[in-house]
Amino acid sequence: MKFRVFIHQDEDQVFVAEVPALPGCVSQGDSRDAAVRNIEEAIVGYLLSLKQHGEPIPPPIEEAEVDVSI
Repeated sequence: MKFRVFIHQDEDQVFVAEVPALPGCVSQGDSRDAAVRNIEEAIVGYLLSLKQHGEPIPPPIEEAEVDVSI
């Protein structure tokens, strides 16, 4: 399965990774690579929890790019 992950650096210079399709699935790391590794583990744990509780896996969120002129 593939999930879109958003990564940003917060005010403390920590990289935060979030998965919009999996509400509450958030992790972080001191580097971008560490954040990616950590969110991969978080996604696996999230999906295992859904399976154990008989919950459906949410479908990916539809996305679109929008150009904005200012």
